[in-house]
Amino acid sequence: MDKDSTGILYLESRRLVKRWSGPWPALVNTLVMAVFFYITWWIFQDPRGVFRLYTPYVGYMVCRWMLILFIWLAYIFDFWPFKRSWLERTHPVVKGTVLTLVSVAAMFVLIKGFFIELLGNYGIAYFNPSRLEEMGITEFYALEYATEAIMMFAAIASWLSPSWVVACEGAPWNKLKQPAKGLTIMVVTFFLSMVVYFVTMHSHMAILFYPWQQYTAITPPYWETFANTVSGNFHIAWIMCCTVVVWQFETIWERYPFNLIKTDWLRRTASFFGIILIALALCFFLYYAQDLVWGETVRGTRRLAAPDWRWLHVGEMAIFWLVPTLFLNFYCGNWPNNFSRPVRVCIRTFLTAALAVLVYVVYYKTSHLFLGTQKGFSHPQQFPMIPMIWLINIFLINVWFMDGWPGWKAVPRTAEELQEVEDEKVASDVRWSPALAKGLAVGIACGVGLYAVVVGILPWIGQTVQIIK
Repeated sequence: MDKDSTGILYLESRRLVKRWSGPWPALVNTLVMAVFFYITWWIFQDPRGVFRLYTPYVGYMVCRWMLILFIWLAYIFDFWPFKRSWLERTHPVVKGTVLTLVSVAAMFVLIKGFFIELLGNYGIAYFNPSRLEEMGITEFYALEYATEAIMMFAAIASWLSPSWVVACEGAPWNKLKQPAKGLTIMVVTFFLSMVVYFVTMHSHMAILFYPWQQYTAITPPYWETFANTVSGNFHIAWIMCCTVVVWQFETIWERYPFNLIKTDWLRRTASFFGIILIALALCFFLYYAQDLVWGETVRGTRRLAAPDWRWLHVGEMAIFWLVPTLFLNFYCGNWPNNFSRPVRVCIRTFLTAALAVLVYVVYYKTSHLFLGTQKGFSHPQQFPMIPMIWLINIFLINVWFMDGWPGWKAVPRTAEELQEVEDEKVASDVRWSPALAKGLAVGIACGVGLYAVVVGILPWIGQTVQIIK
């Protein structure tokens, strides 16, 4: 049988094996990625570097669209039009270079051809910076407004596209061959992204211009009454949380507990909307946590106390969680693996959350020293999502495109292993029992207790811990 037509993604058809024993593969890859991150950051993003894309929205747009192109190529199109035999035989460095360049070229065509030239010239003016400049907007703001709008399409798509493959398992088109399968899922999720964009971010773009564009958008936006701001940062918050929760669901949570549902349509529906509900809970908790640490939000103020910035910071904090999550999954074997599924999922969640706090503190203490960003939490030139997503993109290039080289190599899975991968979509190692019910009750009680402890301790942290002097 043609390997390309088995219906199993290339990423699932291979098993990454360490080239050396012990922690050396993880240490070597970490060093290689750190060097590659800093070199590419200096060349493309750093305000002191070569291309200086960190304006910040131009750089943010590039980061986001690179991420979604990587997702489309690996998850949606399963590397079509590249043959499975080419993926298996080509040297990882060559493969990584080719696949990255193809993704970047497609990104350029999409941004320049579709958004700027097509939509910007024949649909909505704010997608084209040149048109905004001709109408009197300064060059800087014209570029920032246009790239912010284009970036938000990618942010929404980077949640919906993997959700359709991971939560909905590609249904109802999961049996189609490429490229019909990839094109269908891409078009459907792009359409859904467009709908979400117009009911979330279009009104935000309309109020950036004076007078507000009341004949083309809802102004003031409908979310003002409950988000305490007219800014679209409210939507950036929950959409970023959705993006992060999708990857939590796929990696450290092993799709648990939704994969206990054996009925296909119910499992897929529950997974898709369950991700959204978990993300909303995370979103509102992180917003509330800022009130506990920094004091109440004050509408009309700027910087740290402003509700619009705090909604943005919700998305930033969520992205900080994604970095250790992917690192644990990609380079630490999704440790631990020697407990029952509920226990190991719980340990990974707390471990990655703790590591996210560590990354958060280290970033704000040091980023201004070597990334060219500005010191402070809420400075307009301080966008931690950009370096975090830039690093995540490097993770994906290394693991998806280069098979974890140099620390790992890809070997084909056996037929039995492939069947295990397919069977994992429905968990078989956790069954309902009185013991499980008791465990769930204890877990809920512990969760409520932990929440109370965190809420109680956050004000003390705000008064005694100083990250930035």
